[in-house]
Amino acid sequence: MPSEFKDGFVSRSRQFVTTWPSQLQRRLPRLSAALIPLIVLAGCGDKPQQQAAPPPPNVTVANPVKRTVTDWDEFTGRFEAVEEVQVRARVGGFVTGVEFRDGALIRKGDLLYTIDARPFEATAAQVEGQLADARAKAELARRELDRALELTRTQNVAEAVVDQRRQALQAARAAMLQAEGAQKRAQLDVEFTHVIAPIDGRVSRHLVSIGNLVQGADGGATLLTTIVRLDPIYVYFDMDEATYLRNNKLYFEGRRPSSRENPNPVQIALTGESKPSREGEMNFVDNRLDVGTGTLRGRAVVKNQDLSILPGQFARVRLIGSSPYEALLIPDAAIASDQSRKIVFVVKDDNTVEARPVTLGPLDDGLRVVREGLKAEDRIVVSGLQRVRPGAKVTPQAQQPQQQQPAGAKQ
Repeated sequence: MPSEFKDGFVSRSRQFVTTWPSQLQRRLPRLSAALIPLIVLAGCGDKPQQQAAPPPPNVTVANPVKRTVTDWDEFTGRFEAVEEVQVRARVGGFVTGVEFRDGALIRKGDLLYTIDARPFEATAAQVEGQLADARAKAELARRELDRALELTRTQNVAEAVVDQRRQALQAARAAMLQAEGAQKRAQLDVEFTHVIAPIDGRVSRHLVSIGNLVQGADGGATLLTTIVRLDPIYVYFDMDEATYLRNNKLYFEGRRPSSRENPNPVQIALTGESKPSREGEMNFVDNRLDVGTGTLRGRAVVKNQDLSILPGQFARVRLIGSSPYEALLIPDAAIASDQSRKIVFVVKDDNTVEARPVTLGPLDDGLRVVREGLKAEDRIVVSGLQRVRPGAKVTPQAQQPQQQQPAGAKQ
C-alpha cells in the first residue's frame, strides 16, 4: 500500500473515533423522547379499561284510547241534479224575446222566451167563430126535435121524421164538441208562445237568439235552454261487490241497517277538502250489479242551501259501515311494519319490549282502530320506535296529555 494512502486512512479513522461519542451524546435525548410514547402505549395495551354499558333508551308510552266508534266505507261519487229540465219550444215561430239572464237563478213560472203569437191569435179567433156556429146549429137542431116530438102526439109527424131530427141534433152537438176542442188547442198555442220555467233552479245560457225561427213539438222541438234544481242535490257512487256482500252480511246479523230500508247517514268531502264538510242520507240502492264493473250504484241526497255544489262535481262519499261499537285506538305513528304484518311495541312490566302483531281497522278522529292484538291496559311505544328492539329494556315515560293527538274530523 502506498504510504500517502495509508497515512490518509489512519487519520480519518482517528477522527471518527474521536467525534462519534460526542454525536451520540447529542442525539440521545431526542431518541429517548421518541421512544417514551411507544413504551407508554405498549403498557396500556396490556390492561384495557372496561367501558360502562349505556342506559336503556327513553321512549314515550301510552295506553290505547277506548271509545265508541262507527266504521265508514269511502267511495268516489259525482253530484247530479235532483231535477233537470230541457226547455224546448212547444209551438213553432219566430223568437221575439229572451227574458232571462244567462246563468241566473229563476223561479217556477218565470218567463224565459216569447214567440210571435199573432198567427196563433188569428187561428184562435177563427176557431171562436166556428164554435159559435156549431153552438147555433146545435140549438136549432134541439128546437126542431122538440117540435117534432110535440107533433107526434097529434100524429101529424111520422116517426121517421123524429128520428132524423134526433140524429141531426146529435151531429150538431158533436160538431160543437169538435169546435170546443179546436178552441182549447188554439188557446194553448197562444199560451205556449210564452215559454215559462217549469221548476225552480239555475238556468243555463240561451241557445236561441231573438229573430230565429224555432220548431214546435210537431216538428222536432227546438232546445232553448236547460234548468237544473240545485237544492237538494244527489250524489251517486259505486260500491264494489266485496263491500256490498260484507254490508249485506252485517244486515242479516243485525249489526247494520240496510240502506234500502233506512236513510243511512253519509258524509261528503268535496275536492280539496281533508275533512267531510256536509252530511246527507241514502235514498236509493240499485237492484242489480253492473256486469262490466262488478259494482252496485247507490245514491244519497245532500242539502245544498248555499247552492255552492254544482252537478258534475266529484266528492268523497263516506257511508256508515257498522253500528256503533267499543274499540281501542292508537296513533298511526305507533304502528310499524314487519314484512306483511303490522306490529306495535308493547312495554311489559319489567320494562322489556315485546313486538305485538295487530289487526287494524279504519281511522276515527285521527286515531287508528285496533281490532285484535291489544288490551286496554297495554303500554305501547308511541314515540322513539327507532330506539327499541324486541327483548331490550327501555326507560318508559308516560305521554303527557298535551302530547296526545287531538280529535279531528272523521278521516
